[in-house]
Parts: sequence; C-alpha cells; structure tokens
Amino acid sequence: MIKSCFIYACGLFSFLILIGGIALSLSNVFSKLVESAVEKEIVLKNGTDAFDAWEDPPAPIYMQFYFFNLTNPLEVLDGDRPAVLEIGPYTYREYRPMEKIIFHDNGTKVTAVNTKTYIFQPDMSRGPESELIRTVNVPAVTLMERFKDHPIIANLISSFMKDKDEGLFTTRTVGELLWGYEDALLKAVHALKPDVDPVFGLFYKSNASNDGEYVFLTGQEDYKDFARVDTWNNQRSLNWWTSDECNMINGTNGAFFHSVLTKNEMLYMFSSDLCRSIYAVFEKDVAVKGIPGYRFAPPSQVFANSSVNPSNAGFCVPADNCLGSGVLNVKPCKQGAPIIMSSPHFYQGDEKFVRAVFGMRPRKEYHQTFIDLNPLTGVVLQAAKRLQVNVYVEKMDTFSQTGNVTTVIFPVLYLNESVVIDDSSVAKLNAVLTEQNVLVNVPFILMGIGIILGGIFMLLACRHKMPESTAAERQPLLES
Repeated sequence: MIKSCFIYACGLFSFLILIGGIALSLSNVFSKLVESAVEKEIVLKNGTDAFDAWEDPPAPIYMQFYFFNLTNPLEVLDGDRPAVLEIGPYTYREYRPMEKIIFHDNGTKVTAVNTKTYIFQPDMSRGPESELIRTVNVPAVTLMERFKDHPIIANLISSFMKDKDEGLFTTRTVGELLWGYEDALLKAVHALKPDVDPVFGLFYKSNASNDGEYVFLTGQEDYKDFARVDTWNNQRSLNWWTSDECNMINGTNGAFFHSVLTKNEMLYMFSSDLCRSIYAVFEKDVAVKGIPGYRFAPPSQVFANSSVNPSNAGFCVPADNCLGSGVLNVKPCKQGAPIIMSSPHFYQGDEKFVRAVFGMRPRKEYHQTFIDLNPLTGVVLQAAKRLQVNVYVEKMDTFSQTGNVTTVIFPVLYLNESVVIDDSSVAKLNAVLTEQNVLVNVPFILMGIGIILGGIFMLLACRHKMPESTAAERQPLLES
C-alpha cells in the first residue's frame, strides 16, 4: 500500500508540476517580473548605471564629415548642373557629457546642458583639416538672399564682391568650413548691420558648446518617460513652423530610450540640428556583439512632401511653399541662411534632387539613419545619425555673381555621427540578459521536471502491476 501511494503521489506531483509550468509559460509571469524590475531600475537617479551612462556616455562616439567638392564652377554659372566629388571622411572623436545637472520636482525631472567637444582624429581621416574644398559661398548666398529686395544694400554687396573678387563659389579649408573663419564680406556688412556676425562656419560655435538647456523626465513616475525631453530652452514647443503639430517637442534627445520596447511602437526624438522632432519605426531584428536588438529607422514619411504626408504641411515655409519629399527648409531656425537639410545623397528624397546634381548616389547602407536598441533595457547597441547640409541656390537678378545658375539644392557636406556599444557595457548587459533568460526559462524547466517525473511514474506503475498479472496466470495451473 505504501508503495502504491508513493507511485500515485509521484504521478500526481508530476501532473501538477507540468500543469504549473504550462500555466506559468502561458501567463508570462517571470517575463513580466523581469520587465517590471528593469522598468524600476532604469531611472535617471544618482547611483544607477542608467544615470552614469546618461551623464557621461562610456561608448566612443565619432563624428565624420564628408564634403562635396565642386568640379565645374564655371559651367554651373552658365546654367549646367553641378558636378561634385565626395571627399572624406574627416573624423572627430565626440565627447558629450551632461553638465549643470539639477534634480527637481521630487526627482521626477532633471535639468542639464549637453556640452559637445570634437577632437580631430588624423589616423581616421583621409587628410588634414587644412585640405581645400571648393563649394558654394554660403555667407555670400545668405546675404544676397537677405538683402535681394533692398536695392541700395544689394548694390553695395555686389560692388564689394566684385572688388574683392568674391563669387558664388569659394575655396576654403575643411577646418574653416566646419569651425569658422572671418569672412571679408560679413565683416563689411557687420559694420553697417551689427547683428551680422563677421565669422562663418557650418558648425561655428558648436565645438566645446551646447545647444541649450534641457529639462528631462527621469522615468520615476512612468518608465516610458525615461530621458524624455520636457522643455528645451524653457520651451515646450517650437515657433518656427506653421502648425502646432510640427512645432511639438517629442521624445528623447536621440541618445537614450525607455526600457521594454516593442516592435509596434514609434520612437520619437527631438533634434536641434533639424529644428524639429522626428520618429523611427521598427525595421528588423539585429545582433551587436552578441546582444540581441531591434533596429529602428525613420521611414520615408518623416521627410515626405505634404501631398504624401499631410502632417508635414507645417514644415513648408513660407506656408504652402513645399520643396518636395526628402528635404527640409530650416531657414527659419538658421538665422535666415538658406540651409536645406536632407539625408546624405538625398536618400529617400525625390529623384529630381538626385538628378539635379551629378555625383549623387543614394545607398541605404551608407546613408540611412538608424538606431539599434536592446528591447529589454532600451540600451543603444549601435547608432548612426546621417544628415546632409545643402544650400538653396538660385539666380538673383540683383546680383550678377549668380550668373545664369539653375535653381538647385546644392549639397555642401554630410555628417555621420555614430556609436557602437563598448565592451564593458556589453559585459553588464550580458549579466542582465543571462538573469532574464534563467527566470524566463523557469516554466520550461518545471515542464521538463514534470515530464521526467511523469515518465518515472509510468515506469513504476507498470512494474508494480506486473507481479499481479503473473500470479493470475499461474493460478489455473496449480488447481489442475
């Protein structure tokens, strides 16, 4: 009897363990426990790994610049399309610590400025910063655009340019174009218009500087608010665009994202370089240094024309003046400079922009912006922000310097700001993922134990019944 009780108890126990394992597996209890623990841990709070990484990113960040050198300036002035040759990269190591950090509102918000410093890396560049590039004369085009409807000032500018032999195009060093140089024309206009800065550079005042004060949500109240921008320069919205939707400040600053990501969500990012918010959607599963991740990338709708994406109508400036898909006129937020932003080589843009400039060859693998994130922790595994700076060039009758140039969005340079997770962060992340895998697999372990105990039960039950059947067979023989 004791033996039978043990056998049937073993069977019942195996059945309960098996059912329990199946129930736990279907309910995802352990997965939810892991996710809940991660959501509470990844908060901007002193003493956490998340705060340390946010304050001073451990992975090396590199900024690469590729210039478009104009090869046919005289022909362009006669109306031919520009022919450019891509030259680069010129690579800089980027340091971007958070500074002036102040917590407030019971730790639910934190104020900081993101100071960025760029250090030239000769061994990762095609040449020195002293290499010469022929490109559009951005200061001249900016002033011509600004004063084309002011005949007296326009004549003074045109005369000065003739006297100094300045034209629509100029040749400058890489360092000058990036970080600034004193321009003779700007200096002359500065004497009449003090608000005109005599120094020009595409990234002038951007080195060892910041783009303003941010207030971030810490994620303490809601994990999805981790590192989300609450205000920028004391503003909750922008004022450059013609619709409230386009003026919204949405998402993080693009460097950090909340934990427990899903494939069907949109990740919003605010970019002061673009003067707007954008979003990215899931593209595919990836693995970086053995860590699983989701790749998110901005879809073509982000920079689509208003006829394709009506939500983008507010980005047409002046109102209803839309240039086409793939480009963004940022003149309102660039002190009136006729700057047009796009993806490199007009990737995802209208074909007309590609055809207008000889040398444009858009390729997804080189020109797409993307970000690879670990879905559990939201940690950035790999990312590349790729943007192109263009200038709107057109013939202006007031200025003979524009010749017979055909209206064109002229590419000046594109940048690739990239990062790959460092090995120490990989080790920490592996520890978290290993713990997750152990806990998530507990239901399957229980199911396995249940199946093994069930097998043992069946074996014992069969062996227990065999003597009874044998005795029954022998009984007739004894009676005979």
